[in-house]
Amino acid sequence: MSRNRAILRLARAYVITSVMLVLSSTSLAQTAPKKAASASTPTLDQVLDKYVDALGGREAWKKLVSRQSTGTIEVPAMKLSGTFQVTEKAPNRMLSVVVVAGANFREGFDGKTGWSDDPQNGVREQTGLELEEARRQADFYHSLDLRQLYKKLTLTGTEKIGDRNTYVVEAATGSGDPDKMYFDTETGLALRVVGQHHTPEGASVVQEDLDDYRVVDGVKVPFTILQTTAESAFTIKIAEVHHNLTVDDAQFSKPAAQ
Repeated sequence: MSRNRAILRLARAYVITSVMLVLSSTSLAQTAPKKAASASTPTLDQVLDKYVDALGGREAWKKLVSRQSTGTIEVPAMKLSGTFQVTEKAPNRMLSVVVVAGANFREGFDGKTGWSDDPQNGVREQTGLELEEARRQADFYHSLDLRQLYKKLTLTGTEKIGDRNTYVVEAATGSGDPDKMYFDTETGLALRVVGQHHTPEGASVVQEDLDDYRVVDGVKVPFTILQTTAESAFTIKIAEVHHNLTVDDAQFSKPAAQ
């Protein structure tokens, strides 16, 4: 694979999480039947509610209407490094700008239209599953709205990640394999998310390991995200997060083709 091709695939694999999880389908969720609560086995609702509380709670989240995150990307195996900036605005607008090896990659969603802009393909409007993925990622409050955003949520059991025990939740997207979310049994925080990332070339599986949670304006944000695909592994480190900035809707719009 050429270096330019590798950079392009890397940038496309880059999925911004900040505090958010990768989500699917905007139809109403039909959650799995509730299990009887016990000291060792919580219900699905209890796991999801504890997650929201661990992030700071619904009230704290609803005080936020925009977010801008900046940081760095490191890819040791490819000897690449870069920077990123992600701007988000409620209810469903997002713009990410990634600069790797001097090349600029942009991806946005303006509430209806998803688009990308890169050196190889120029400005391109997203369609199909890629557009659905962009729509899910752009949901500003999706960590609060998992029940509404997934086709079906199922608590499947427990699994160990390193020395941490987690509850595993499968989230059906309505197409393809379900996403998987791993919540720390003690803290309630998400430690890992595994899902599909769609591009015109097809779908790839992306694993995100979330670490270094910090409180910013009353909510918790993971400042370190390790992303792993079949082709590469890279580390995203958030340097700064700012909330409730004044953001013009126009900046999320698809740019004119060059």
